[in-house]
Amino acid sequence: MYQERPSRLAGAVVWTNTLPPVPGARPVLPDGCMDLLWDGGSLLVAGPDTRAYVPDGPSLAWTGIRFFPGTAPSLLGVPAHELRDRRVELADLWSPAEVRRLNARIAAAPRPAAALEELALERAAPPEPELRRLVAALAAGRPVAAVADELGFGARQLHRRSLGVFGYGPKTLARILRLQRALALAREGVAYADTAARTGYADQAHLARDVREFTGFTLRGLLRP
Repeated sequence: MYQERPSRLAGAVVWTNTLPPVPGARPVLPDGCMDLLWDGGSLLVAGPDTRAYVPDGPSLAWTGIRFFPGTAPSLLGVPAHELRDRRVELADLWSPAEVRRLNARIAAAPRPAAALEELALERAAPPEPELRRLVAALAAGRPVAAVADELGFGARQLHRRSLGVFGYGPKTLARILRLQRALALAREGVAYADTAARTGYADQAHLARDVREFTGFTLRGLLRP
């Protein structure tokens, strides 16, 4: 069962999930975010995805904090593009001795989710206003070039900045955020053609191609109960 709540860290979400036995696990879809994960024994990092991640292995109880898009790299000390489409042990990024201490701290906590959130509050910074404006504008469907002009970025400057904080360029981020908007409407029962029109796709076929590219599923297959 999956549950989430807003974190005390601005823009972040704390979540827990008990994965069903494979092959019943649902895919984790690209959303522009990065997560700090606890699997019951160690801390891991989920980098920014450009394709669906399907959990495998035995059923586990996971806890995570999902950071506001673009904010995790400053916490981790690693550019986001180095973690794109990867799951890595936190000990690969930080001092192993420090991570062992943190693992012990989370393991001893009566509520791992609260302990993980405390760790993030101690070490992570809230999203910069400029970053919030960028993500909000792209999430609303604003053209990348217009957003770059409003924020005073050149195209190459924005691309370099985006690689470091999001893991990919602003156009990819915009497409991922648009796909998330479309999936939210489709889950509410909005017809696929109307969903495509309301979220800026040329037509339903365009939406279907993006769903297939980013998730590997058809829209109907992705949304089945």
